[in-house]
Amino acid sequence: MTERPEDLCPRPDVPRPMPTEPLASPIYQAAVYRCADPAQADAMLAGREAGYVYSRDANPNSDLLAERVRALHGAEQAVACSSGMAACAAIALAHLVSGDHVIVGDQMYGRTQVLFEKELSRLGVTTTRVDACDPAAVAKALTARTRLVVVETITNPLVRVIDVAALAKVVHAGGAKLVVDNTFASPVLCRPLELGADIVFESLTKIMNGHSDVLLGVVCGRSDDGARLRSVVGTYGFSAAPFDSWLAARGIGTLALRARQASTNALAAATFLAGRAECAQVYYPGLREHPDHALAQRQFAGRFGSMLSFTLAGGSAAAERFIGAAKQIPFCPSLGDLGTTLSHPESTSHRGLTPAERAALGITGGTIRLSVGIESPEAVVAALTQGLAGL
Repeated sequence: MTERPEDLCPRPDVPRPMPTEPLASPIYQAAVYRCADPAQADAMLAGREAGYVYSRDANPNSDLLAERVRALHGAEQAVACSSGMAACAAIALAHLVSGDHVIVGDQMYGRTQVLFEKELSRLGVTTTRVDACDPAAVAKALTARTRLVVVETITNPLVRVIDVAALAKVVHAGGAKLVVDNTFASPVLCRPLELGADIVFESLTKIMNGHSDVLLGVVCGRSDDGARLRSVVGTYGFSAAPFDSWLAARGIGTLALRARQASTNALAAATFLAGRAECAQVYYPGLREHPDHALAQRQFAGRFGSMLSFTLAGGSAAAERFIGAAKQIPFCPSLGDLGTTLSHPESTSHRGLTPAERAALGITGGTIRLSVGIESPEAVVAALTQGLAGL
């Protein structure tokens, strides 16, 4: 019987080795990889042999991305994930069992609090919120069942700075591990593992990628955590896709330049806003009046990051007018883009908190969070001036 063309399943040939290598990394947009035989597949899936079988478990682009971030943080191992929250969830699932206790900073990103306080409570994990800026308060909250203490290097949205080294000593004395969300800082400002943290995670969606076109996260830490984390990421489907990983790896190539310029611009913006009567409060660690200014200078080597917040004296109504008038600053409930964007914590990142909880943190309807981009400082200040003119 003669085979007809439609009876065949056409597959592209595997590229042959090239005499020269491409300067840009290829995108391996493949869900599955060919194996020579069952023995090879078994060896690769068991980790005895290098190679790839199924992209959910591992793929070249996500591994390359993880390796670049590992090097930036000086970590022993790193695992890329499908988002920052996937990275956070992977840490929890890799380290916690029913009956365990977790301490989280009381100024954490809203979804992080939801993960630990609501989702993980269904699995028997208890959580306590504590002011992570106060190591003594963290020490007091530690119990015999505390396994993780989860904090942010720079808190969201009021940009308090955590003393990572001091907190690590307290946490380790209590027999727990210190987990640091370094998203606001990035490794350009801070490398928490060098200060004593056990695990660091980043939302690569933000300034690490820098272009608002991917959702990704990464977990960095010691090598003895690697196998367990990879198992959790593959089993729960938290894997990073090849194309997104390729984009983020490209973005990281300009991270240092972008982070430095954005920090310069943020200081200019904060200084400008601090001199305006319309602003009841400006939160930026680069300002001398910020409660963590000296710590930030020491921990961040003279840079203060791209994130700041300010509270308008007129409350919610003033915030709405400012957002409407600031035509050059898009209202985007995220951060880390090339351009300056703003967000309104009450209605976005912290909408899951009660009004009383937000008030306790200092978040009001007049609070605006600013993610400063890489425009010129003059352009950022001009855009803020336009917004204030609408009040």
